[in-house]
Amino acid sequence: MKLSGIQKLTLLDFPGKVACTLFTPGCNFRCPFCHNASLVFSCVQNITEQEVLSFLDKRRGILDGVCITGGEPLLQKDIAVLLREIKARGFLLKLDSNGAFPERLAPLLEAGLVDYVAMDIKASRRNYHTAIGLATVDLDSIERSVQLLKESGVDHEFRTTTVKGIHTAKDFADIAQWLAGEEKYFIQQYTPSDDMIGEAFEQFTKEELEAFADIVRATVKTVELRGI
Repeated sequence: MKLSGIQKLTLLDFPGKVACTLFTPGCNFRCPFCHNASLVFSCVQNITEQEVLSFLDKRRGILDGVCITGGEPLLQKDIAVLLREIKARGFLLKLDSNGAFPERLAPLLEAGLVDYVAMDIKASRRNYHTAIGLATVDLDSIERSVQLLKESGVDHEFRTTTVKGIHTAKDFADIAQWLAGEEKYFIQQYTPSDDMIGEAFEQFTKEELEAFADIVRATVKTVELRGI
């Protein structure tokens, strides 16, 4: 499994846990507002699995868990091997995913290899291709991943990063129907960076984001803003 790097301590990435974050290279999407372009286009391994496991051996009793993010971690076909090694050391695991690979997500859920999943909902279904920067999108796969999480019993969240010029209130009306009955949904503020895929975008105001959140609150129990 390829790993691009490690953040040795985070209090934000794994809700309620003290964790580290592992980054995997490569992504199948090209979201124009992505602020990790170097990860998206990279296939370089900068840290080995053994280095990660040696680090974790020294952090037992200090860290609660490990976050796996990208890029898109499920591009790594052998991800389950590393997850098993991490779980065997007593750490909780959080997986970040864009939901494009339900056939790889399902076995991880069934085997109990992940304790928390954060899945991106990039936009409304009609607007998905724009948000991911591709001409077409396999929405069936995205919807299967949503359904897998709904039925899994594994703690999870859905989240959308919002940018002006891509998202509108209509997106959140569709997302409200799509995620009806869910427990947690987060609307995230777009964060500019020096590592963008596309040109710089504008942020919504807090008031605009709250208006989007109110739309989704009609069907989802907890809807919160992040990055404000």
